[in-house]
Amino acid sequence: MRTCHEFHIPVMGTAFTIDTPIKVAKYGISSVVSLCDDELCEHMRSLYCQQFGFPYDPIQKFSLDYRAKRITAYLNLLDDIVKNQIKTLQQSSFESSQDLNDYFQFLPEHSELKKEYLRMCGLPDGPEKKQLQDQLRHSILPGSIDVNIMTKLDRRTYDEKGQLLSEEFSDALSALRGYASSQLQSSIVFSAGFNRRLYAYIEAFDDFFPNESGVLKKKIILKVSDYRSSLTQARFLAKKGIWVSEHRIESGLNCGGHAFASEGYLLGPILEEFKQQKQALIEEQLAMCNEALAKKGRPLFSQAPDFLITVQGGIGTSQEQSFLCRYYQVDRTGWASPFLLVPEVTLLDNDTRQHLASAGPDQFYLSRISPLGVPFNTVKGTESEKQKLQRFELGKPGSPCPKGYLVSNEEFSQKPVCTASSFYQKRKINILQTMNMGASQLKEAIRSVVDKACLCEDLAASALIEKGIQNKRPLKTAVCPGPNLGFFSKISSLSEMISHIYGRIDLCQNIKRSHMFINELKMYINYLKTEVLLAMPHPNLKQIKVFCEFEKNLKEGIAYYASLIPKLKEETAQYQSEFKQDLLALSQDLQQFIAIHSVAFRLV
Repeated sequence: MRTCHEFHIPVMGTAFTIDTPIKVAKYGISSVVSLCDDELCEHMRSLYCQQFGFPYDPIQKFSLDYRAKRITAYLNLLDDIVKNQIKTLQQSSFESSQDLNDYFQFLPEHSELKKEYLRMCGLPDGPEKKQLQDQLRHSILPGSIDVNIMTKLDRRTYDEKGQLLSEEFSDALSALRGYASSQLQSSIVFSAGFNRRLYAYIEAFDDFFPNESGVLKKKIILKVSDYRSSLTQARFLAKKGIWVSEHRIESGLNCGGHAFASEGYLLGPILEEFKQQKQALIEEQLAMCNEALAKKGRPLFSQAPDFLITVQGGIGTSQEQSFLCRYYQVDRTGWASPFLLVPEVTLLDNDTRQHLASAGPDQFYLSRISPLGVPFNTVKGTESEKQKLQRFELGKPGSPCPKGYLVSNEEFSQKPVCTASSFYQKRKINILQTMNMGASQLKEAIRSVVDKACLCEDLAASALIEKGIQNKRPLKTAVCPGPNLGFFSKISSLSEMISHIYGRIDLCQNIKRSHMFINELKMYINYLKTEVLLAMPHPNLKQIKVFCEFEKNLKEGIAYYASLIPKLKEETAQYQSEFKQDLLALSQDLQQFIAIHSVAFRLV
């Protein structure tokens, strides 16, 4: 868990980090692979088996437990490739291998390993230099090949004849089984909330329990947007003897992909709560785990295993990186969307990458295109968006829905379907057209239907385009960057992005950018405004309670940030002054909005 770097690369979409470990693990950088799309995993396994000379035996759809087996096979291949890369590095010469030198040059300046490398470079040829080179090669460790399951994507599946399969073949459980059966020694990230059925299934696999030495082969990471959610999930797992090795805090809105907005809880106060409660959480989790392990007759933890607090979402400067690590004592940070501009790291077709690089901050927005009904961060003008509108104008709304990972709606069938599917959209539009509503109201209602995009297909399209993989259907890319990407405009190398993170260069030096906490606060105020305006002119009691809680949390967050300004030691006095001015302006904006729409914030 404790890597040589102070950042990791989170999961991005279903495809953008699908092969990232092959590109960065050899440099000691950890990254996360999505386990959503087993079809894509199989495509990538075929491609990389051929490229790296491994035998390839296809795993056919509808064969017994094919989803889990595809995932296991792909993860094992990634592990084998990375192990071979590390072996090559350890056998390479510093005089001839750029990768070997890059491993150490990429490290932060204060790293003891980096200092030893620089000392080695300054030594004259001889026994001392050779001995130090051997020690450095021996110190090389790969970044972790971690995986992600979005817990809400847990569709029940059917066999080839349309018969419903038993629960263990649901999408999430199959993905967990695929990871648990792999040879990886890494972590699985659970995101998007609490899935009791999935969490209970973890008990079926020995790798998540400590061995006789107290070592966990496979570890749990919870990706959360508040402390309460982390505590609830950690307690549930601890009662089963399952240790949570990392609490990965992500901004509810200042993130890529699906945005799970909290009720106005801001990232700074959330990090403060984790900082204050960390030791108590460790002690409680250890006691509960050992009690459960004892009942199961399993080895106990003699001491608390690795327990990390990490944070991601909207981080954009080395000053923010340093502040988070210093003040909140986080173990690592996550940098996601900026790596979409790094061809060496993410899998993205060139046209889409260029589109992201040229898009300004106003082009990134919180959309309603996800079939799950959850707000989804994306960018305007994608090929997916264009195709979606063209299909509607031709009288063919929706997608054929070939993969069906996001099915959830049973309005027109007993078997769940996707709201981005042609099946659903045609029927929904027909019903809307029979309803008694005005022309503008009907247009808006239909727009909300056809707004949904086929994310299963379109998030994977970029990988297929870039790798030249044939597909039966037209490939149109959707992409899910966070709004923070609007401040980055340069297609960069891996070396440049790492240097930006560690403060060696500044990729955003000519761009006006507020602090990440200010950017997130602005997003939450805008989100509240949108929700209130949708509820007007007559918000119900439930909505008013939510708005009042939202207001309370935002005001507490603003007060917290005001007290935090003197502690922003990484920033200049001028920047601190701008932070204060931004905070005051946003506070006044919030107060003014609440005053104008007081009916939404008044409990009778």
